[in-house]
Amino acid sequence: QVQLVESGGGLVQPGGSLRLSCAASGSIFSISVMGWYRQAPGKQRELVASSGTDRDYADSVKGRFTISRDSARNTVYLQMNSLKPEDTAVYYCNAVGKSRRSQPFQYHYWGQGTQVTVSS
Repeated sequence: QVQLVESGGGLVQPGGSLRLSCAASGSIFSISVMGWYRQAPGKQRELVASSGTDRDYADSVKGRFTISRDSARNTVYLQMNSLKPEDTAVYYCNAVGKSRRSQPFQYHYWGQGTQVTVSS
């Protein structure tokens, strides 16, 4: 199994910055995509940014958030600048891959989530 551990969440004032980190460990055969999702209270989980063959961003974070990935270390980062109150959510790390060569399909693996609160 692939385990994902996030860190870096917290409370920040509007306009501030935070950097989230996520490290994958355990039984890893391959990871094709790593990314970040978020879920605000009463809302569905949504994609924030992903890093595979390309980098994709939600329209709401383009120009403010930057995803980076260290494939050799199975780690992904999310630099969040110019944070807004509407960015408040639990942020989840996601990895798409296989834990074993024999696994017929890629699975989605999830971290436990880290709270980001943007408030004055």
